[in-house]
Amino acid sequence: MAENRNSDTASSAKGKSGKSGTGKGENTASRRNIKSWLTDMDGVLVHENKAIPGAAELINQWREREIPFLVLTNNSIYTPRDLSARLQHSGIEVPEESIWTSALATAAFLRDQAPGSSAFVVGEAGLLTAIHEAGFIMTDTQPDYVVLGETRSYSFEAITKAIRLIKDGARFICTNPDATGPSAEGVLPATGAVAALITEATGRKPYIVGKPNPMMFRSALNKLGVHSDGTGMIGDRMDTDIVAGIEAGMHTVLVLSGIADKSEIERYPFRPKEILSSVAELVDK
Repeated sequence: MAENRNSDTASSAKGKSGKSGTGKGENTASRRNIKSWLTDMDGVLVHENKAIPGAAELINQWREREIPFLVLTNNSIYTPRDLSARLQHSGIEVPEESIWTSALATAAFLRDQAPGSSAFVVGEAGLLTAIHEAGFIMTDTQPDYVVLGETRSYSFEAITKAIRLIKDGARFICTNPDATGPSAEGVLPATGAVAALITEATGRKPYIVGKPNPMMFRSALNKLGVHSDGTGMIGDRMDTDIVAGIEAGMHTVLVLSGIADKSEIERYPFRPKEILSSVAELVDK
C-alpha cells in the first residue's frame, strides 16, 4: 500500500520536464538517517480519543531505543500533564515532558522576545500555566502583550478587553490559527475565528506561533537539543504539519489516518518525503 502511494506521489510530482520526484527507495534511505522525531497527535496517534493502530507500538519503540521525540499539538487548552493522561487513557504511554503544545511554544517565544514582561491572556489552563511559568506577569492593566489561545467558552467581556488593550498599544499574539475545532455536536469557533474578530475591530493582525509557523517546530527542536536535518515530522495535514516541516528543513511524513487524503494532497505545490497509510508503517516488524 505504501509503495503504491509513494509511486502515485512521485507521478503527480512530475514537472514539465517529465522528471519524477524522489522515489520510495530514496525516501526509506533518508528515513534511516533520522535520529529524532516530532509527531502530531490528533489524526496521527489518536482519533476521537481512540489510539490509531500502531501508535502505541511506535511510541514504545522510540522510548525503548531512547530516540528523542515530542508529541505536538496546536491545542492550547490542556497542560502536558492533561494530555499525557488523555493519551494514557487511549493506551499510549507518553511522558508529559515529551509533549509540546502551542501554549508552550508561545510561552517560549515570548520569554525569548521579552523576558519578564506582562500579558493579558485569553485562554485556559494550558496557556495560563505556560505563560506564568515563563515568568510573565498576567494583568489587564497596560500589558505588553495580549495573548489569545483556545478556550471552551469565549467571554465577550474578555474579547472586548483584549480589543481595547490592543488598540491602546499591546502587541497581539495568538497560539494557533485554527478557525474551528471539533465537538460532539459539530464544529466550534476556535482561536483563528476569534482572532479575526479582534483584527477586524482593531486593525491589528496577530503574530501566530503555532503550526504552520515553523517557529513551533524550531522551539520543539530546541527543547530536544537536536537539529532539523536529522529529525522527522509526522503529520496528517498538508497545510500545517507538512508545510511547516518542509520550511523547518525536516524529513516529512504524511499519514492518511487523519485529515489528508490523496485528493487533498494534489491541491498543494509541495510534497512530503513520504506518504503512509498510518504510523503503523513506521513500526519495525
